[in-house]
This record gives sequence, C-alpha cells and structure tokens, in this order.
Amino acid sequence: MAHRATFVFETPNASAIHASVGPEEAGEEWCGRSAARIRREANTLVLEVEAADLPALRASLNMWLRLVNVADEVCDLARARQRRDPDIYRMHLYDDGP
Repeated sequence: MAHRATFVFETPNASAIHASVGPEEAGEEWCGRSAARIRREANTLVLEVEAADLPALRASLNMWLRLVNVADEVCDLARARQRRDPDIYRMHLYDDGP
C-alpha cells in the first residue's frame, strides 16, 4: 500500500485498550483500501495503518484514533470510579436483599 502512518501510545491502560480495540483489527480490511495492525509492548501500544490512497488513510486513522481515545477515556473513568468506591466492580453473587 502506498501510504503508511504509525502512532505510538504510552499509557498504563495499554493492555485494556488493546483488548478493547484489538477485535476491530480483523474487520479493518473489508474494503481493501486500508489495513491496520495494533500491538502492545508492555505499557505501549503501536498502531500501524496502511492505505492505498490518502482519503482511505485519513478515514482509517480517524476511526482508529477515535477507538483508542475512547477506550483510554473509559479506562480512566473506571479507575476514578473504583477509587471512590472500591467495591463497585466486585460481583455480588449472593444478595441478601429483599
């Protein structure tokens, strides 16, 4: 492919982001104009996008950068919520309620 872009993100949320957006990688090649790879190396995500033309590269980058950004924001919100209420994500299998 003629055009390529690589982004490197250093974040403590790298594992969760990779797990969240990784499944999108399989469906990225449906149009044949672009392809993307995302991989994790410790606390670093590496996003590589290739496209046949500039409009396809821009469209693919818009999607991938938005996905990574939203996943990172959700991780930060979840972490902040858990600090306020440490039991928020604990499963309550036995509810003694009414």
